[in-house]
Order: sequence, then C-alpha cells, then structure tokens
Amino acid sequence: VQLVESGGGLVQPGGSLRLSCAASGIIFSPAAMGWYRQVPGKQRELVASITSGGNTNYADSVKGRFAISRDNTKQLVYLQMNSLKAEDTAVYYCNADFPVRGATYWGQGIQVTVSS
Repeated sequence: VQLVESGGGLVQPGGSLRLSCAASGIIFSPAAMGWYRQVPGKQRELVASITSGGNTNYADSVKGRFAISRDNTKQLVYLQMNSLKAEDTAVYYCNADFPVRGATYWGQGIQVTVSS
C-alpha cells in the first residue's frame, strides 16, 4: 500500500496550494480519505476528510478556505488550500481509512510552509 503526497512547498500568506495524494495497492473507492497535519511538538490533527460517499468534514480552522475532493477513477484525493495563513504551516499527511476492516494507512507527509 502506498499513499504519495505531492504539491507542497513554500507560499506567501494569502496564497493557494493544491495537495494531491495518489493511492496504490488498495481498492480506493471504499476508503474514507483524510488530510492531517502536524507541527513539531504537537499532535497530528485532522484537517479534512471525505467519505466513500463524498461527505466532507473540516476542522474549524480551515472551513471556508480548504476543500477536499476525490477522484475514485484515478485513485486520487486532493486538498485545495486557499487564503493560506502562517498557522497553516505544517507537514501534511494523507490518510486512507477502512473502518470495517480496521485498517488505516498513511503517506510519508509533505511540507507546507506559509511565509513571506
């Protein structure tokens, strides 16, 4: 199983980035997919999630700015991040969760830095 994130980098405050996560080695469509982030010294936190049926959930801190989506045909999940703030700086992780099977998988993480 592999989850590979891409699209991170350095962006100025107010800017946008789109993260992508490519899944392989799993049957993607039943998975609940999520994006988490972590900064040094803090716990990993949920940013956004999307169920197999397309229902979405967002952390309060990103509501109205971030949007999660998925393409089951291509086995991709995206995180569109707009109006970025310095406090969005973190390592972002892609997650695939199969609650019925009790299995969860993580990507290796990708750095997002919001700074002028």
